Amino acid sequence: MHVHAAPCPAVATRSGVNRTKSVLRISLVATLAYVVVTFVAGLRAHSLALLSEAGHNVSDFLALLLSFAAVYFQTRPVSDSKTFGYQRAGVLAAFINAATLIVISLWIGFEAVHRLSAPVAVQPRLMMVVAAAGVVMNGVIATLLWGVARDVNMRSAFLHMAGDTLSTAAVIAGGAGILFTGQNWIDPVLSLFIAALILWSSIGIVRETLNILLEGTPRGVSLPTIRSGMEAVEGVINVHDLHVWSLGSQSRALACHVTIADIPPSESACILLNLNCVLKDQFDICHTTIQFEHMGCEELEGCVVPIEELASTAAHSRHQGHAH
Repeated sequence: MHVHAAPCPAVATRSGVNRTKSVLRISLVATLAYVVVTFVAGLRAHSLALLSEAGHNVSDFLALLLSFAAVYFQTRPVSDSKTFGYQRAGVLAAFINAATLIVISLWIGFEAVHRLSAPVAVQPRLMMVVAAAGVVMNGVIATLLWGVARDVNMRSAFLHMAGDTLSTAAVIAGGAGILFTGQNWIDPVLSLFIAALILWSSIGIVRETLNILLEGTPRGVSLPTIRSGMEAVEGVINVHDLHVWSLGSQSRALACHVTIADIPPSESACILLNLNCVLKDQFDICHTTIQFEHMGCEELEGCVVPIEELASTAAHSRHQGHAH
């Protein structure tokens, strides 16, 4: 018998979604304007660090755009063809964002190594002025995103902007170093630091999103602990064929087989209710598919009910049909 629990209430309210969209719109406009300013200034100052910042901010603009699209799709209702809705739209957006940043960080690193062997004179004052404006802009955007960073999609966007704030501040320090020492190698070294920062933050997002997309056990979830909690419910003999995965970055699902005594379905309803309460209250799992059994099942390409039990059930059903 398969029984489905009622889904949890929606995580995000309509007002929360509208606030998130407003924050993303403001961030998109500000980031695009800064990309143009940084790119032009980087060309004029011959600064790889500023050009790296422009490239980084282009990826941030795309990241914010993807996040905006993901927020839109996540609010769309479920349908017969999308029975879980678009909960993974944000996860997919975060994966694409992070994967793009990894490529950009490798490009920055390659260019920085090349410039170490062939230094290029830069204009540190222009570097510092543009970077100072970037620190203010990125800091404001990161603060706004932090207020709405409830899932991996928005958290990836926040990490982008927070990383930009730190790396842009480093550009100011690098410009000051070049201004006072005249050492142009500071610019490519600074670019390597920015590339490493981008790479570090991106790999973490890629790992988390891949785990969700591959339906791995959610981070921080222990199957033995969940099994023990379920088996502590009165009437449960054992729990097996247990699977837990993430539908999106904020919702989890569970499917399992539960062995109970041979009792009528009306009496097992109380056991099911208690199981769902434990799963929701202790493990924040609201979408469940629980199959009750009163005999041990064989492990053959997954867990299946023994043939003898199926035959017995079918015969009993036929007998009831003839009786009516």
